[in-house]
Amino acid sequence: MQNYLRLKTSLLPGILISLTLLIFAFLLFFTLYSSQDGNLFSELDNRIYGLLKFTLYQAFLSTILSLLVGVLLAWALAHQSHFRGRGLLVALFSSSLVLPTLIVVFGLIGIFGRNGYLNQLSLFLFDHSFGSYIYGIGGILIAHVYLNASFASRALLHSFESIPKEKYKLAKSLNFSVFERFLYVEYPALKSTLLSIGSTIFLLCFTSFAVVLLLGGSPSYNTLEVAIYEAVKLDFDIGMALKLALIQLSISALLVVLSSSFRTPLANLKTSHTLIPWRETKVLRVVQWCIIGLFTLFFVLPLVVIVVDGIGADFGRIFQAPLFIKSFVTSISLATVSSILTVIIALFLSNTRRNFTLPTRLANRPFAKVLDAMIAFSGNLYLAIPSLVLGLGFFLMYQKYDGSEIFWATAALLSANVLMSLPFALSVLTPAMHKTAQRYDKLAFSLGLTKLQRWVYIEYPYIKSTLGYIFALAFCFSLGDLGIIALFGSDEFTTLPWYLYQLMGSYRNADAAGVALVMLVLVLSVFIGVPKLFRGKS
Repeated sequence: MQNYLRLKTSLLPGILISLTLLIFAFLLFFTLYSSQDGNLFSELDNRIYGLLKFTLYQAFLSTILSLLVGVLLAWALAHQSHFRGRGLLVALFSSSLVLPTLIVVFGLIGIFGRNGYLNQLSLFLFDHSFGSYIYGIGGILIAHVYLNASFASRALLHSFESIPKEKYKLAKSLNFSVFERFLYVEYPALKSTLLSIGSTIFLLCFTSFAVVLLLGGSPSYNTLEVAIYEAVKLDFDIGMALKLALIQLSISALLVVLSSSFRTPLANLKTSHTLIPWRETKVLRVVQWCIIGLFTLFFVLPLVVIVVDGIGADFGRIFQAPLFIKSFVTSISLATVSSILTVIIALFLSNTRRNFTLPTRLANRPFAKVLDAMIAFSGNLYLAIPSLVLGLGFFLMYQKYDGSEIFWATAALLSANVLMSLPFALSVLTPAMHKTAQRYDKLAFSLGLTKLQRWVYIEYPYIKSTLGYIFALAFCFSLGDLGIIALFGSDEFTTLPWYLYQLMGSYRNADAAGVALVMLVLVLSVFIGVPKLFRGKS
């Protein structure tokens, strides 16, 4: 009881927030379940089976290809650890985590589309057109590999560079081939990270919306998320949307539970050079440089296309358009508020969790593991509740209860943005706050520091750069999300992603290129600049 009273200010806020999030998830599920008629699984027709089959199929293929490319790229970067610009290149690959899916797709269409640069070059040189292969399963896989392979390589690179040098020396003395070295030395170090990253990528691809919406090309390539959107916005078939949403919610929750046993934190993404105690053969160096060069081109060219096409846009007209101004103000406002909320909630949850993981606090109490698991699960709800399912729940509440559409749309967007950012925020902040308490608890308790004094002199100086990173991450996630706004978007309530989607749909490509460039500059400026501002403070 004495420990509880001493820690009550760090226990109660996090527990209350965690319970609120869990109650919110329950109410969402209850709203969806109570709104549908009949038995959920009584009328699973061939169309639903087809949607489910393709959703799982494209997620599986995307995961396998992303991991394959990610392993090859991480392997090449780990063995070519000294070249000018390597750090910048690795940091550039890290930005894939925050790049808005919509502008990535726009850039890929600019490269691989029927009127893209690659097709135009082929027509000019060989009088041959590749057609519209970017639309369909091919385009979906290309976009998913673009978004996820660089993220996977960034995490796997840490695993490569954490292998002790002695193991490489032993492999060299045993005259291992490249394959044997990978099989017996490198793969064991990658195994747990592969499982963790693979499960994350599969969940992201399973719930992918913008990529499939823009690159699917036909109903035969629809996923559950896109089918939910079409059922609400195009057919207004709420019954079908509910059935699809509950199926997706059930499968997503099951996947989260199954993958939780080998999920590792995303905080371990800092890399350091490991000197391989021999020089690779010339052939192997050529292969590694080809892998690095080809993927760098694949990653950079769509961004270059956005810049090149966007520079030629009429920004004077774009910036004066009332719909752009409204979209810009709404996006910036929502992103700022959701980022602040994400930082506050992540602080409270991380502060509470360390009470149940530190022996000097409450880790040895019988309820500690249960409460820690509850708080951890509440912070990762987004992995189990896809954005379109969340949006459908708010859409039904908007129809059922009083309130303006703007109020419900704002509530839906803020909720989705915070839930989407929380898993990443907690994976970075929780270990940092754990280390702070582990290092300074005894000193702070012996000096009798107040909560404010502890925050000013101990907590904030240690975690301020992490808070800047979380704010930037949440801001970029919020700015680029198309999921919820796809259900609520209109001329009265619009964001930059929705405005860009409308421009692309009406074939106003010049204006779309300008808006895409604005979003790209804004996202990269915040992602790079905000953490530097926090680090620069004394």
